Amino acid sequence: MQTAEVQRHLEVLKQINDPEIPVLSILDLGMVREVIPLDEGGTLVKFTPTYSGCPATDLMRAQITAALTEAGFGPVQIEEQLFPPWTTAWISPEGREKLRAYGIAPPVEESADKNILFGESPQVPCPRCGSTNTRLISQFGSTACKALYACNDCLEPFDYFKCH
Repeated sequence: MQTAEVQRHLEVLKQINDPEIPVLSILDLGMVREVIPLDEGGTLVKFTPTYSGCPATDLMRAQITAALTEAGFGPVQIEEQLFPPWTTAWISPEGREKLRAYGIAPPVEESADKNILFGESPQVPCPRCGSTNTRLISQFGSTACKALYACNDCLEPFDYFKCH
């Protein structure tokens, strides 16, 4: 159960969007693992980047610090947690819907992309028309976390947020 104070912190943090997918906040992605108001003043944020080498990590850390400090919750300490590693299972239901509305197919299931090792692509519904009659075009989409698919029914290409 979250306290009212933690909830106020989270209201600030939900305004910070992912630099690569700006319709998702760092909360939608499940990157903020815990917010702890400190007894001596300030805030500790436990944060897990989507990839350990994500080039946007420093930017997001700076945005967290700036936003919480500006809201009066500083000084801010950020503890980067790499274990357990971030997984697409942490994307909130609201985040998955935001992806779909933005035209990116959300992850189908946590282990779906392992089928690629056996030459099988996950069955990914088209975010535009909902058809499951889709095909993998390339494992490499506009960013490392996405693959490129196309719908065989509406003929539109789309990104798929790969599972991991």
